[in-house]
Amino acid sequence: MIVFKIIYWAGIVMQVVILMPFAKAARSKPKAASRVSLTENILLWLMTVVGLVIPLIYSVTPWLGFADYNLPAWMGWLGGVVLAGSLVVFARGHADLKTNWSPSLEIRQDHTLVTNGIYGYIRHPMYASQMLFNFAQILLLQNWLAGPPAVAFFIPFFLLRSRAEEKMMLDTFGSQYREYMKKVGGLFPKF
Repeated sequence: MIVFKIIYWAGIVMQVVILMPFAKAARSKPKAASRVSLTENILLWLMTVVGLVIPLIYSVTPWLGFADYNLPAWMGWLGGVVLAGSLVVFARGHADLKTNWSPSLEIRQDHTLVTNGIYGYIRHPMYASQMLFNFAQILLLQNWLAGPPAVAFFIPFFLLRSRAEEKMMLDTFGSQYREYMKKVGGLFPKF
């Protein structure tokens, strides 16, 4: 249904709107350390293809129609709810990080360890929001090429990036971050 494609693209636009002020602020703050790898850049490029390029082709042309699948309408609407939840987590994560946010593995000169807000429940709300968004994509873009590949490419990206990020945080904040890791879950809260 076209409405599900519209919901998906509205979600993409909302992510950009949420991200813009933080991206602008990040460009103006000096970096103390950066640990961006070639593998990370390749995975980011592939995620852009499966999260934007293929969905765009699917949404505006009939070319990928051969790979469609049909879910009950309620599952598409559930995808809209999951997408909305992902945007709430995305916005909250950015709001709580404030000027500590960066688009890649970077530490700012005045970087602080954020453990409040959503970071008091999970260490990786940005990745959690992307995982939710990718599951919503499967429900909203009911096509084998435009939906499921997003999760398939996100999982290795998350595993690579979260490990590197946690190492960087341990190198920067030491025992303070180690204690934080014991108390707070990665993608899901600890109970």
